Amino acid sequence: AMMRVVDVLYALPFIFFVILLMVTFGRNFILMFVAIGAVEWLTTPRLGSGLLVAAIFAVVVSQLVIWARQQPLVAVGRIMDETRLVRVELKTEDRAQTQQLREAARQSTPRVYVGDTTVLDGIITSLEKLPRTLASAESLEAVDPKIIEQFGLTPEMLAAIKSEAIDGQPSQSWEAKVRELGRLLLRRPLLERQAWQRAVQEGSHSTIKLIVAGRPIEQVFRGEVINLDDKEALAGAMNLLAREAGFTGPLRTLAVNRLTITPRRTYTLDESATAQDQNAAAAAIEPVFAVSPVGQIIYQRGSVLTQAQQDLFEAELNHYRSASAIWQRLTRNVGITGAVIGITLALAGYTILFCQRARSNASRMIGVASILLLTLLLAVFGTAAIPGLGAMTVVTPTVLVALLMTVAYDRRSALAYALLHGLLVAIALRQSVGTVVVMIAGVACVVWSLKEIRDRTTLVRTTVFTAIGVAIAQVLVSFIERPLVDGVVREVAIDTGLISVGILLVGGMTLFLLPMLERAFNVTTGMTLIELRDPKQPLLRELQQRAPGTYNHSLNVAAIAETAAEAVGADALLTYVGALYHDVGKMNKPEYFVENQAGGPNKHDRLSPAMSLLVVVGHVKDGLELAREAGLPKSIQHFVEAHHGTTLVEYFYHRARQQALAGKDAGKDGAGAAVAGKPKDGAPTDANEAFMPDEFEYRYPGPKPRTKEVAILMIADAVESATRAMSEPTSSRIDALVRQIANKRLMDGQFDDCDLTLKDLHTIVESVSRTVASMYHGRVAYPSSKGSQEKRA
Repeated sequence: AMMRVVDVLYALPFIFFVILLMVTFGRNFILMFVAIGAVEWLTTPRLGSGLLVAAIFAVVVSQLVIWARQQPLVAVGRIMDETRLVRVELKTEDRAQTQQLREAARQSTPRVYVGDTTVLDGIITSLEKLPRTLASAESLEAVDPKIIEQFGLTPEMLAAIKSEAIDGQPSQSWEAKVRELGRLLLRRPLLERQAWQRAVQEGSHSTIKLIVAGRPIEQVFRGEVINLDDKEALAGAMNLLAREAGFTGPLRTLAVNRLTITPRRTYTLDESATAQDQNAAAAAIEPVFAVSPVGQIIYQRGSVLTQAQQDLFEAELNHYRSASAIWQRLTRNVGITGAVIGITLALAGYTILFCQRARSNASRMIGVASILLLTLLLAVFGTAAIPGLGAMTVVTPTVLVALLMTVAYDRRSALAYALLHGLLVAIALRQSVGTVVVMIAGVACVVWSLKEIRDRTTLVRTTVFTAIGVAIAQVLVSFIERPLVDGVVREVAIDTGLISVGILLVGGMTLFLLPMLERAFNVTTGMTLIELRDPKQPLLRELQQRAPGTYNHSLNVAAIAETAAEAVGADALLTYVGALYHDVGKMNKPEYFVENQAGGPNKHDRLSPAMSLLVVVGHVKDGLELAREAGLPKSIQHFVEAHHGTTLVEYFYHRARQQALAGKDAGKDGAGAAVAGKPKDGAPTDANEAFMPDEFEYRYPGPKPRTKEVAILMIADAVESATRAMSEPTSSRIDALVRQIANKRLMDGQFDDCDLTLKDLHTIVESVSRTVASMYHGRVAYPSSKGSQEKRA
């Protein structure tokens, strides 16, 4: 029951697809599609998985597109390409006005200064204790020099201060004057030059706030602040304070000297308390709201977008969405979802009909869907986060899809996937037809210029060519669609530069991701093949050292197969590299293969045909293990495992037949029955069944070639080996041999699993015949000095 439920879930996307096509294209087309789909469903178990992947992709992309279309996607400072109006009346906060009022509140808030009690108390204490300190001094010479320097003490001041001492203690009048001076100092902050400048110039307030020992003093005007570095102004201000405190004559001079000879700042700006008061004042300002009626212009085509306009546009989008009726929002979302489903079905249909490699494996379908989804996420979130870079973030992800799909599959698949991906991006980001044209230009440049990646220069050349093509398209489209006002040329130049840089970054990203892409999609680029054909590759060097005959045989086969592959339009480079590695398994037992034997007895003469068969057939399994250990791509591994297909090992099969026949004859007498393998009692008595070896047991395990390139290698390998055994390899005999081998492989069904046609086979035979004839051409006999003849090239 659970399996039935899963089958129904798998079938739902297919049913929806049929209904959509029926409405769009009519009954006849649907009947054809249903027939094709039914056949695919019955013959392709992975179809259900593919439809499930398509359904998940459609759901995720639909939600992403719906979200993206709700974003403003405009950048402050750019010239607008269209005019937007208010669609529903809305009340919005005037952020600029509110911010202006709050900033004014901050500026009008008094700065907070904290009194330095150590300095203030030090001044008052030194003045209060001075009469007691100098009461016993008879002359100026008896006074501590530090006191003289601190107060600028003179004989007249000494006499005056001693008169303020009664019984060695300060008089009450002196203490009263000093306390009053201290009170006045609390209201007249002494600041250094820079602090004084900030106090009298910053902000629009007229007062400052003073705090001493955590207790606020009443606010004073900024003009009361005294600059310590202005000696003249300091002396005048201190003289006034001393006079107001009641100091007269020499005593006033003494008090002024104490304040001006070694002046120190008495207050410090409290940044934290000031900011706290300013924030509180700003928070007390109520937001200012403005009403925007229906039809009010948010921004105009050709105008530069301001921050206020962007805020209004974003607020209008949100308000319009929330004010819309449920059926309106639902209808809009259904329309978007339908469009996304249609594009998803187009992607799925193309994959089913034209991209066999992608549909043959569920992981590949997931890989394609992941690339499309990740690049769409990059386009959507990149543009939504930084709308000013939209020229780059909109187009470059689609070009990246084209590059990746060209590398992973082929140019036709890349063209289809990239164009449909660009359509999704255009719908999600509300892009114009011109932007779609730029995408098409980028995709076309990639598909046209990137046939295969044989080296890094190829990818660099494609990237530069694409960047130039997209830049030209961007300029032309911009001059057609954008308003031709002052500043638009500068923006077009910036956008063109951005999109060109984006394409170059895409090329660099592709080059960086190339090894991972090859492993993920099981593809082998020309760049990797060129690296593998290097004779310094460890596996080839080991083959050359351990089995030099096999290595030379592989070189000859590679040359023959490469020419044939070029003749039929197959991948010649892949064929050449596969031929180099196809016999690497022979290096484990090289002496058992004739090309590595340097005369002497043949090791197979001492083995039974069955044992010889195990050794010969084992080179395929050994080669596959070596290829996997060396990390060769799977496309090269297929050359190793399938270059013999399921062909018959004819030599040892016929040898086994001969031995069986000999054993049969020997078994006619009783003594040889056991040796000959005569059947036991009750076994079949027919001689052919009892003594002849089974042909199936003397065949290679396979698999058969699945690609045209491996089929070409199979023919070239057999022809090269057979030609070396010919005594006089003339052109006609070589041609007959090639045709015989090719026809035998064809009739044996070795080409049933690959897309090799009879026309291709004929072309391959012609090419192989010419190449082998040129390699094993006839020799011309020359007379020797001894009268004998020898053959020379």
